[in-house]
Amino acid sequence: NAPSVQETLQRALSTLLRTPTGVVGAGRTDTGVHAAFYVAHFDVVEPLADTQRFCYHLNAILPADIAVQRVRRVSDEAHARFDATEREYKYYVSPQKDPFSRDVTYQLIMPLDLEKMNCAAQALLGEQLFTSFSKLHSGNKTDLCCVTKAEWNEVDGRYVFTIAADRFLRNMVRIMVGTLLDIGNGRREADCITQAFVSQDRRLAGKTAPAQGLFLKMVFYP
Repeated sequence: NAPSVQETLQRALSTLLRTPTGVVGAGRTDTGVHAAFYVAHFDVVEPLADTQRFCYHLNAILPADIAVQRVRRVSDEAHARFDATEREYKYYVSPQKDPFSRDVTYQLIMPLDLEKMNCAAQALLGEQLFTSFSKLHSGNKTDLCCVTKAEWNEVDGRYVFTIAADRFLRNMVRIMVGTLLDIGNGRREADCITQAFVSQDRRLAGKTAPAQGLFLKMVFYP
């Protein structure tokens, strides 16, 4: 019921190529989440003669809030979603009110214990069922994910959570962030993450953090 990045990109490609053209993306993000880096593939009948020029004209058609950085030829079998081996997200929290960053950070003006949050985040690492950290009734074939990185850092006055995994469930990063923020401000104990994994009960995890602080930062391929 609202415009999407995929719909807008497909319309622009179809206009430029003068034929209906669909795209396949590396995955879907929640509404309101940003993609600082993203990969998508589309098929053409004839190879593009000048990909740099094509990219220039594509950006001229696209609105200001969507930018294509590069277009390149890949093998016929390449798949933007299924070939991806890992994805990395970053979540930004601002500890002070800032009208200029309110659309790209979660402004949470309260003391946070980063050391405590980092200790708790270690429980997220490894291959586990993340049922407690995903939106209920999402229809996933499996809730099994392998998290390879989960850490908080303070960068330029903001708190940044970096997480990488082979796959992510719906709302998964935002629920983990909400849980860790509750631990950092003393509302929850650090062992609540372990308890949530054991019980597979969504109610034992924290609230879903707002979407605007979350960025897809990297998609890795072989």
